[in-house]
Amino acid sequence: MAAVTIRNLSAEAHRALKVRAARHNRSAEAEMRAILEAAVRPEGRLRLGTALSEMSRKIGLTNADVEALEHGRDARAAEPMRFE
Repeated sequence: MAAVTIRNLSAEAHRALKVRAARHNRSAEAEMRAILEAAVRPEGRLRLGTALSEMSRKIGLTNADVEALEHGRDARAAEPMRFE
């Protein structure tokens, strides 16, 4: 796990952080982790894999369809390039 050092934090921000941590019954360090997690990984963020999966289900795409697409792509990749 990565370690982070925060320098030049104002005394007011440090004091507010400690108060906020106390309200949540956790250490200042745990509160900082929670704040950072919420900032960089918000609950409503778009999750690409989930979105693609839901879209595939809506249009009725099956595993067999995906395998056929992959097979077609692999076959095209094996063909020699032609220039006209």
